[in-house]
Amino acid sequence: MVSIRARRACAASSARSSARGFTLIELLVVLAILTLLAGLVGPRVLNQLGGAKSKTAGVQIADLDKSLELFKLDVGRYPTTEEGLNALVAKPGSVNGWTGPYLKGGVPTDPWGHPYRYANPGPNGGIEILSLGADGAPGGDGENADVRNTP
Repeated sequence: MVSIRARRACAASSARSSARGFTLIELLVVLAILTLLAGLVGPRVLNQLGGAKSKTAGVQIADLDKSLELFKLDVGRYPTTEEGLNALVAKPGSVNGWTGPYLKGGVPTDPWGHPYRYANPGPNGGIEILSLGADGAPGGDGENADVRNTP
């Protein structure tokens, strides 16, 4: 004879099996799969983001270069190293023919928050506009590589 207690236990276990959730092993398998996917996809996404910053720096440098050309057309020369890129937004002391500002919103910083470096004459002659990359130091590769308007 089956006792009342055994019947209740049997009914409770059948109710538990029909309203059953995920087991710990199932949850661990799902977490392992998600971790594997994040490990494969994450680095690729981060590499694309880094490349985008370098490309943004290149585009900003090209815009600065064009603004410097407009400055030269009006003034007859490029700004000196001392005048710097600020000559594109504020008239330098005794410059004749300045019709700026040549940039809207001021001189931008590079995508890593550092100011662009400007030299006239640059190391190869002509003008040089330079971003030192993510590390803010000369040289480097990848994200830390220098981006400039001259080869």
